[in-house]
Amino acid sequence: MSLSHLLTPKRKRLFWASYSVSVLVVAVIGALGGLLFGYAIDLPQVDRLQEVRPNIVSYVYSDDGRVLGQFALERRVLVSYDQIPETLMNAILSTEDASVLDHSGIDFRRLFVAAVRDIVLGERKGASTLTMQLSKLLFTSSEKTIERKIKDMLFALEIEKNYSKEQIFTFYCNQIYMGHGTYGIASAADLYFNKSLEELTLAESALLAGTIQVPERHSPINHPERALSRRNLVLRRMYDEEYIDVVTFQETLAEPLLVRRKNYEQSPAPYFVEWVRQYLEKHYSTEQIWEGGLRIYTTLDYDMQVAAHRALRQGLIAFDKEHTPWKPSMKSGLERIENLDSYVHPEWRQFFYEGQLVHGLVLESNSKQATVKIGSYTALIQSEDIEWTEQKQVDYVLKKGDIATFLIESIDRSDKTIDARLDRIPEVQGALLALDNGSGAIKAMVGGFDFQYSKFNRATQALRQPGSIFKPFTYVAALERGYSPSDKILDAPVSFRDSLGRVYAPENSDQKFKGLIPIRNALAQSRNVPTIRLANDLGIETIIEVAHRFGIDRNFPPYLPIALGAGELTLQEITSAFTVFPNRGVRLEPFFIQRVEDYNGVTLEEHHNQFRQATSPETAEKMINLLTGVVEMGTARRARALNRPIGGKTGTTNESTDSWFVGFTPQITAGVWSGYDEKKSLGKKVYGSTLALPIWIDFMEEIYQDLPAEEFDLTSTSSGRNPVPERVVGTGEELLEAPWSVEDIPPPSASAP
Repeated sequence: MSLSHLLTPKRKRLFWASYSVSVLVVAVIGALGGLLFGYAIDLPQVDRLQEVRPNIVSYVYSDDGRVLGQFALERRVLVSYDQIPETLMNAILSTEDASVLDHSGIDFRRLFVAAVRDIVLGERKGASTLTMQLSKLLFTSSEKTIERKIKDMLFALEIEKNYSKEQIFTFYCNQIYMGHGTYGIASAADLYFNKSLEELTLAESALLAGTIQVPERHSPINHPERALSRRNLVLRRMYDEEYIDVVTFQETLAEPLLVRRKNYEQSPAPYFVEWVRQYLEKHYSTEQIWEGGLRIYTTLDYDMQVAAHRALRQGLIAFDKEHTPWKPSMKSGLERIENLDSYVHPEWRQFFYEGQLVHGLVLESNSKQATVKIGSYTALIQSEDIEWTEQKQVDYVLKKGDIATFLIESIDRSDKTIDARLDRIPEVQGALLALDNGSGAIKAMVGGFDFQYSKFNRATQALRQPGSIFKPFTYVAALERGYSPSDKILDAPVSFRDSLGRVYAPENSDQKFKGLIPIRNALAQSRNVPTIRLANDLGIETIIEVAHRFGIDRNFPPYLPIALGAGELTLQEITSAFTVFPNRGVRLEPFFIQRVEDYNGVTLEEHHNQFRQATSPETAEKMINLLTGVVEMGTARRARALNRPIGGKTGTTNESTDSWFVGFTPQITAGVWSGYDEKKSLGKKVYGSTLALPIWIDFMEEIYQDLPAEEFDLTSTSSGRNPVPERVVGTGEELLEAPWSVEDIPPPSASAP
């Protein structure tokens, strides 16, 4: 018999109510237990957490170990526990998990308080421990659901079982998102302050710790006021937790917010880094390049690259100002903005740096000055800042609402002001390439005026007519045939007629003829007619074969104008070819990557020099004599200002569409090209000697300013003359039969030195 019949009606109701609640509690506990069991068996193996490697930055280094660029989906630098400064550690713990040593993954007291405040006060206070946050970063997501919260707790318990507090904290510091595509505290220190972790001040450590909660909201770049407020809150928490004393707290509170953000796009070698990326994509997987933490050690000399970048930019800017002076009609080309308050230029989303060309909006203008908005900064443009326009009144050049180009000279990030001057982006382009003679290593490369505006690499991709810098191959062929630098060539009119009676008659750039002149003078003065006579005597196929030996692998047609540079090649090809002369006839294959290592330091590839004898040492040394003559008494006389042994050759194509100079010292060979991307004239009296050569001189002057002059090694030749009777090429005004059709001849290219 059941005992329930002994209960009163009231007791019966209490009995059944208690029974129902008990059944419900058991059911809930059972369901929750089943749910937890289900979640638990679905957990990944957290004991293998240390084997999980996050996406890591791949770095491109110069030859002295300085960073040239990086490839990353997530910008991250991994650190060990010992590399994390105590001050930064205290700042993070006081803000994110002050009781980290007192819990085993879940802070139940903090969780209970947060739940009560949420229910009673409607406040949404976080209760996640540092370990739970790590769980969210690695295993779950940011989705705000009960399931995710439960999994975070279970993960946290498992993580705490398998790893020490130090390991967990290190995992966390390497995984946490810090804003602007940056992950981990080391990358954040580099981004916001351009510092390593050990260099951080207390204020900077507090700022980083404050950024963790919501990086988008507390970014010191986008929201400096919020970031400052958050930093001060972290300092208060550090004081409350007794990590700092009251004096330190008050002194640090008074420090201004200073961000010295590193601009990852501000590389001195963007064209080179892009060239490296293109090479890597042919040899490595996308995951290795963008996520695997490769270390790419290149041949580039950082300081030499900076000098090359500066010399080319300044040379092109000076040419642009000189040959295209400012005119009132240019004002019509300025963009005009009506709504000044809401305007945002696309370039303003980037980080600004000194030496950058950027567009600015004129807010106010009068005869003496103009106020210009450049992003969140303000610049005051005065009359001296528009001096190159030769105008006195600022508002005549810059009117309210104008969008114009300005050169940033200095930045005050605390006052949000910029010192700038009016400038413009030159239409003329250029490229500079420098190689080490003894190894073939590329030491500097600039592929254009500004990578931001044009990513086409004119050092490696642009096929241009070389003009007279191709002439040395004719003279190499002559020396190999037994000619001497003192042999005579006739500089007199000559023409060639094909089988159909059509005539090709080369001319000199000065439209004059000098009669019989030595080979040495013919090259030094870049005479076209003597070069054509010599090429015809040797055979154009012979000259093309010499160019191939020197590394120019182009299928040139066998036409005489090729000897004057009527074919097409790249700056890289012709500059590398010229290294054969100072390298005693040895052709070294140019290269730009020394070795590639994976994240663990294992070498994946390493360069080994490849070389061949392109010509004899005797011929190379005779060519050095001839090409130093170009500097001493020929078209490159300006280079004598460097006061050191130099050989080289200028080049200018028809109608001055291309300006060239390739020159060498005993150590370095460098080439400069300048011209418009489309085939159009640079202007009257613009030659290789007036545009490319001055850029080359500025570059060499900077890299050699503290180095003594060295002499060329000329041990194989003494007099520079072969012991054979003197030769004479040409007998007078001639009309020679051409072995090819004139209509097939490309336009003769090297009409000027």
